[in-house]
Amino acid sequence: MKLYGIPNCSTVKKAREWLSLHGVAVEFHDFKKKGLDAATAQNWLDQSGHDELINRKGLTWRGLPDEKKLNIRDNASALSLMLEKSSVVKRPLLEQDGRLLCIGFGEASYEKIFNMKANK
Repeated sequence: MKLYGIPNCSTVKKAREWLSLHGVAVEFHDFKKKGLDAATAQNWLDQSGHDELINRKGLTWRGLPDEKKLNIRDNASALSLMLEKSSVVKRPLLEQDGRLLCIGFGEASYEKIFNMKANK
């Protein structure tokens, strides 16, 4: 199982903390150090599509020229952007054997993925 993200991202930190607290071992893939390869990005796009994978609320997206933003209309254009600027990808991404389990982090989602009951 792999968790993809950027170490200083607050949502990634929450996910890593939750996984550690619940004894779930994951390999962490740091986009800043290891980048993102085309095959992995294409696999994610095939599973979820560009609307779900591109973080349109983040600083990277907001910093793009409007023309570039308008050109992200499909998976092919999104793939190019994801490879150029991996920090535009929503984080974290939890993956197992090439299958996306979760985009982003939410305790309820992780509890469901790992068949855990909420601690309430």
